[in-house]
Amino acid sequence: MTKFAKIIAPALVATLGLGTLATPAVAHSGPSNLYGNRVEAARYTPVRNFDVRRDIKQLDRQIARAHSRRAISTREARGLQREADQVKRLYAQYARNGLTARETRAIQNRIDRIQYALRAERRDRDGRRG
Repeated sequence: MTKFAKIIAPALVATLGLGTLATPAVAHSGPSNLYGNRVEAARYTPVRNFDVRRDIKQLDRQIARAHSRRAISTREARGLQREADQVKRLYAQYARNGLTARETRAIQNRIDRIQYALRAERRDRDGRRG
């Protein structure tokens, strides 16, 4: 009995004590979905934000290069640049609190649409938007 009191009882008390300390961390008061996972959107880290910033800068360079090579007219370049500026403003708005996956997809979709429009403007050779 003394062996139990000296070795096992303190280990049992320590285990129960650690179990009660860990419980509040698991039982958060935030909203959860059906599976008990947190609903709050995960925010992207600055490393992931770098990819979006890089794509926006690349879009600016592509528009400027197409205009300087006279592949698109000044009017077409201004229109595409205006759309790229809107994407920059949207990114700045979203990035204040960190980007969620949905916000990142929305920005990427707009960048993709502008790049598609740039390719179309390069091919049409008419000097007009659209």
